[in-house]
Amino acid sequence: MESIFFEPANIKLEWLNEFCKNTMSDFLGIEYIELGPDYLKARMPVNDKTVQPLRMLNGGASLALAECVGSLAANMVFDRKKYVALGLDLNGNHLKPVMEGEYVYGIAKPLHIGNTTQVWEIRIENETGKLVHISRLTMAVKPRE
Repeated sequence: MESIFFEPANIKLEWLNEFCKNTMSDFLGIEYIELGPDYLKARMPVNDKTVQPLRMLNGGASLALAECVGSLAANMVFDRKKYVALGLDLNGNHLKPVMEGEYVYGIAKPLHIGNTTQVWEIRIENETGKLVHISRLTMAVKPRE
């Protein structure tokens, strides 16, 4: 399968993780771990920064993971010197609890890549591969000014 990403040979996971230093991704401990021909995968710890008082994964943290991995993937499908993708809508369903001390994995795949909009599905799974959250992220594609 041919890659959907712009100049995929130039995209390195080390660069993506460095690019996200001092951002929400960094604060939550999100680490980008895999880039496939049509997806970006990240992992996030379920810890004191991402749990709710019952020590389970906070739904807002799941949405933040979805936004971070989906938005980063959306911005890698075109020349970033010419265009930028900005979030329009994010929705999600929390399906299964995840307890503190585990990791969750977010996988962003496109449903639609157009000239002015993109729609991404982000599946969040636990360490055993069970689906715990599903999100849909809509992005607006704008020329850089």
